[in-house]
Amino acid sequence: MNFLQNVQGAVQVGITLVLSPILRSWYNSWGASGAEAAEPLAGDERVPEPRLGYTRAITIKAPAERVWPWLAQMGQGRGGLYSYDGLENLAGCDIHSVDQILPELQHPQVGELIRLGPQGYPCFAVASIEANRALVLISADPKTGQPVDHEQQKDKGFSIATWQFILQPADENGTRLLVRQRLAFSSDLRWLWRLTEPIGFVMERKMMLGIRRRAERYP
Repeated sequence: MNFLQNVQGAVQVGITLVLSPILRSWYNSWGASGAEAAEPLAGDERVPEPRLGYTRAITIKAPAERVWPWLAQMGQGRGGLYSYDGLENLAGCDIHSVDQILPELQHPQVGELIRLGPQGYPCFAVASIEANRALVLISADPKTGQPVDHEQQKDKGFSIATWQFILQPADENGTRLLVRQRLAFSSDLRWLWRLTEPIGFVMERKMMLGIRRRAERYP
């Protein structure tokens, strides 16, 4: 089953890459209403002038208290990313997504690193936390683990990104999970971000579906 899912994921990546000029508006607002896409969210101030970005959303039939634990334990060497592990591991990311809540990982701290792979791979630092409501990550230097400073680094090869996970009530028993990213970068990296954008959508969509499945299935 996992093998077939990874094959499906690879096909989706290929299709989305080829059709990205046509699909870009759709996948950058996947699941989100116009109001949600325009709404100010926690973490927006970390990248005040983004060059690229998106807001995606999904409804989860579970209260925020059941969704939050899966966000709190995300990351390589932690609970995983709930996406296509096989595709990520082809790139050496060493991701192993779990189907259980890990009590020892339920209290991330500001400044803690959330890795997308082993040391040297892209990573984020926790910028702010509001339990059961908002987890804001900011890109960090893979070598030092220090958060990227938007004000001080604007040279060639510079990039900074947020990764914002916001939980909002949908109804009495449901939650809206909003995921936003805001990116600023030097002009020489524009081609790189435009190339990775459609790939990131396929992986993140699977992550959001994975979080929904886990939160709805496991109390």
